[in-house]
Amino acid sequence: MGLPRTFVGFSSTDRHCYELMGAWKKNSRFDFNFADCQLNMAINSEDEDYIKRKCRERIDMAGTFALLIGKDTRSKHKYVRWEIQVAIEKGCHLIGINLDGSRSLNPDLCPAVMQGVGAVFVPYSPAIIAHALANPTNSERGDYSYSQAIYKALGY
Repeated sequence: MGLPRTFVGFSSTDRHCYELMGAWKKNSRFDFNFADCQLNMAINSEDEDYIKRKCRERIDMAGTFALLIGKDTRSKHKYVRWEIQVAIEKGCHLIGINLDGSRSLNPDLCPAVMQGVGAVFVPYSPAIIAHALANPTNSERGDYSYSQAIYKALGY
């Protein structure tokens, strides 16, 4: 089976966390990998329709949408909320990655559009994110988090 094709959404203030995920992929100490469908470089345009069209093309390539959820993610309406909506419409597996270390949904930080739609929520850590990428578990409705047994098996 191939690598999970994944589009990672994030607030611009959390870009460094996305870049660290790329470093995890390159580091042999981590068993972490995915086919990154994110844009290869920032789009040099102010045209919102053009930017959204390019992002939609990349989300359409992905089977999984992973959202880095930081302190200001909930308030990002122009692109982050829109990306989530496109991923939901496409039927992507949804992973909420909590930068605050939470193992479940944090409704104070997570955009409302990502709540109650079958996403699994995990902390920002390579082993559990890799597990979520390799084992899609979207519930039909509601929010999902892994059991303590899964974390223990992964060495947490």
